[in-house]
Amino acid sequence: MRRTVLERFPAGGPRGSWPAEEFAAARRVEGMAAEVVMDLEEDAFLVVVPQQSADRGH
Repeated sequence: MRRTVLERFPAGGPRGSWPAEEFAAARRVEGMAAEVVMDLEEDAFLVVVPQQSADRGH
């Protein structure tokens, strides 16, 4: 599945702070299918949504 990255957050955020989760939750309220994934190579959390392709099925 292809995904589009909406935002990146460093993994070393302040204790008790979940900025990626909060950002994703706000996008879900707006109707987007946002989720948080971990990019181990960059040590960051990514907020992603499924990529909408105009040529779907081709």
